[in-house]
Amino acid sequence: MTDDRIRLEASWKARVGEYLLREDMQALAAFLRERRAAGVPVYPPAREIFAAFDATPFDAVKVVVLGQDPYHGPGQAHGLAFSVRPGVPVPPSLLNIYAELQRDLGIPRADHGCLLPWAARGVLLLNAVLTVEAGRAGSHQGKGWEGFTDHVVDVLANQREGLVFLLWGSYAQAKGKRIDPRRHRVLKAPHPSPLSAHRGFIGCRHFSQANEYLARRGASPVDWTLPPADRLGSEEKVRATDRHG
Repeated sequence: MTDDRIRLEASWKARVGEYLLREDMQALAAFLRERRAAGVPVYPPAREIFAAFDATPFDAVKVVVLGQDPYHGPGQAHGLAFSVRPGVPVPPSLLNIYAELQRDLGIPRADHGCLLPWAARGVLLLNAVLTVEAGRAGSHQGKGWEGFTDHVVDVLANQREGLVFLLWGSYAQAKGKRIDPRRHRVLKAPHPSPLSAHRGFIGCRHFSQANEYLARRGASPVDWTLPPADRLGSEEKVRATDRHG
């Protein structure tokens, strides 16, 4: 892959695009091509792998929500951690996120699972691993994505100040050691999956804590509300269903 073939939002490409030229990233790209050529469904579609970066440019990031890997059911993953396209049933992990949001800030559950409005407000919805095979959670762990997303976290942690990192689950929390807590706010909780949410995700108050930290630093807090499905902007609907990044 040459630099001009890396389809990544410009502000991110300038900072992390060179990493994608590394030999291990070329091996990862070859692995993904081979799996697709073998007829294995890989999610999200290739054009959506870097959707989180398209949706939240580097200088716009306020909060980083770090998940594990994409949803592995058909039609679910579209490149933003925990988000699904409008019209797709809300997955259990996102239902628990909505439950904590209501408990924490009194924001009622949205009638859809599209988190593009959060991304547009500065919430980078990043998975530690950016691809997965159908029905096989964690199937692309250890293939190279972790090094790339480590690099993304490093660039954010070193080139920005006053960000909030929400690390949900042990896989995401492993990246916490890369972040200087004197420069950023790092909040950790169990993964919101039904298998672990009861161990401390519910009740973590990460949404209000993130906004309190931003406000103390003179930054505007994140509006965590989501419009109803019938009021999602036309741009959000297009980006959720026909992303070209």
